[in-house]
Amino acid sequence: MIAGGGLVLVAAFVRFVREGRGTPAPLAPTDQLVVGGAYRYVRNPMYLAVLTVIVGQALVLGRPALLLYALAVLAATASFVRWYEEPALRDRYGERYEDYRRAVPAWRPRLRPWQPPPRR
Repeated sequence: MIAGGGLVLVAAFVRFVREGRGTPAPLAPTDQLVVGGAYRYVRNPMYLAVLTVIVGQALVLGRPALLLYALAVLAATASFVRWYEEPALRDRYGERYEDYRRAVPAWRPRLRPWQPPPRR
């Protein structure tokens, strides 16, 4: 779980640089909406990767308190996504983000990758 989560996290960061021509940080956002790679399955692969690493650590270290920490991280990130990130992406990318948001779940990955519609 730790290695898998780490790989997904690194791949998502690389995708932000290559596809989005920016970073995940709000101070240096992407020029393009990132919808490739893991983002074709779920809207928040970075957050899910971090949670996977934390749960993996809880299992490896035998520390149930880390599971409570994972729940706290989930609550904080879900709130951040809902109240800051989604409105910011809607403002920045408009209908393209809305199409993506409607098609790709935020937290539960799709079984089949999403194919974006042709750009308008």
